[in-house]
Amino acid sequence: MNTRISALVGAAALALSTGLALAAPGEPGHSHRTFAAGEPGDPNKPVARTIEVTMKETDDAKMLFEPNKVEIKRGEQVRFVLKNVGQVDHEFMLDSVANNAKHKIQMEKNPDMEHDDPNGKRLAPNGSNEIVWRFTKAGTFEFACLIPGHYESGMKGTVVVK
Repeated sequence: MNTRISALVGAAALALSTGLALAAPGEPGHSHRTFAAGEPGDPNKPVARTIEVTMKETDDAKMLFEPNKVEIKRGEQVRFVLKNVGQVDHEFMLDSVANNAKHKIQMEKNPDMEHDDPNGKRLAPNGSNEIVWRFTKAGTFEFACLIPGHYESGMKGTVVVK
């Protein structure tokens, strides 16, 4: 077995042995070839604005993003600064409502799926990260936490691109 194949087999065995699910490109509901909400931004180019998005739980068992709605101009490059101030892992997945619904089904089958994608990040409690995104398409899109139970607890938001 050549070295590359051996490394791939070893990585797959490690992922399976730890219960970690990794999303493969082209997997239904989790493709990174095209994006409904635009395209990854260029972190070396200026952003039109920075939007801080906080992820948290409330005392009455709701989970939410603050803010839960943003308006963007078509063509605008935005930096989302993501902060999880909650007590459990959360994620931010930016896509169409339909694509997030497909991805949600995959997450139900693989709840420990890790995300460090151009359009999504998974954050541990007190974690932070950033996404730079360029909104090239007009429309209404969604950011959501697709960890099982979180979406149903209210953890979703809307991006309106005009």
